[in-house]
Amino acid sequence: MDRPTDIDEYYEGEEFGASVGLGERPALVVIDLINAFTDPETELGSEVDGVIEQTERLLTTFREHELPRYFTTVAFEESYGDAGRFIEKVPALRELRLGTEAVEVDDRIAPVDDERVILKKYASAFFGTDLETELTTHRVDTLVIVGVTTSGCIRATAVDSLQHGYRTIVPADAVGDRADGPHRANLLDIDAKYGDVVETDDVIDHLDQDNDT
Repeated sequence: MDRPTDIDEYYEGEEFGASVGLGERPALVVIDLINAFTDPETELGSEVDGVIEQTERLLTTFREHELPRYFTTVAFEESYGDAGRFIEKVPALRELRLGTEAVEVDDRIAPVDDERVILKKYASAFFGTDLETELTTHRVDTLVIVGVTTSGCIRATAVDSLQHGYRTIVPADAVGDRADGPHRANLLDIDAKYGDVVETDDVIDHLDQDNDT
């Protein structure tokens, strides 16, 4: 069978990319907006000021509506014994030492009150963490996923979100990557198969409208 060669043509129609929408109880998951990733001068960092700005807007809205918010960080012990093969593949991860400023959430979007920072060792916010327990406890049915990087931890978390049964929303202007190509390719793939790729304004407008009804 002949296949279309153009990406947009391949995904045209109703067989890919249907919208799942936001459910009744969304949670915001802020992925790895820690100093090591938000400082362009580090081995792992890049310029993500726009991502920080949009994430701050979403945090404000989720806080106003008293909806669940979670942050993640990645950090390893001094021995790196908890880093497995990941650190062999990405030696730059040695920057991410437990107890250092590198693995703290960027002050511009620092957690407040009882907002948790979930420690993970790998890409997905679900793998080896208690995130699923938190989401179940708070009756969450939708994850709005923001942060970095689109091709790594955002994608991995979006795939696992779908696989755990959650509606999955990724605001394109609130996620970022070190290069534009992987960023765009993974947004296209997430939107086609795993969740809805939208804009921050779409999420905020939806939540504000729900609150007004």
